[in-house]
Amino acid sequence: MRINLIGTSGAGKSTVGKHIAERLNIPYIQLDELHWKPNWVESTDEELSSKLEKALSSDEWVLDGNYVKTIPIKWKRVQMVIYLDLPFHIVLYRIIKRSLIRSIMKEELWNGNRETIWKHLFTRDSMILWTIMNFSKNRKIYEELINKPELAHINFLRLCSNKEVENFITENY
Repeated sequence: MRINLIGTSGAGKSTVGKHIAERLNIPYIQLDELHWKPNWVESTDEELSSKLEKALSSDEWVLDGNYVKTIPIKWKRVQMVIYLDLPFHIVLYRIIKRSLIRSIMKEELWNGNRETIWKHLFTRDSMILWTIMNFSKNRKIYEELINKPELAHINFLRLCSNKEVENFITENY
């Protein structure tokens, strides 16, 4: 099985993706881990494409991540795209909670990177601010993507509530 979880930050992609990969006993891949180098340096498009091609070369995987620019690579062989489309208030709550916990616990994310309270509360790089500013725009992008006729060969599943996510996992994994 080759699955890509998409949805805005805070929708639960990592949690659901890890669970599915564990249950299926297949590789779990985080697009953010491929994208971010140490000190929050972004990979170039060429670097990211190369890393992603290599990571997705196996026959089975669960990929957690969006990055529209990677669609030609990640959806070339994908079988299912699970779109976690949760309400704004849930996503915002999760982003605030996650950001504060990661900052306070000094949790290492990818390649030694850590989030800080300063970054989340007082900079333009804040995931909280990013979520507020981009939630509706991202929803529109995802809705357009899942309705494109040229992508009709992909099994798209849109889950719009915590209950739908729980039911899907319980029934399938």
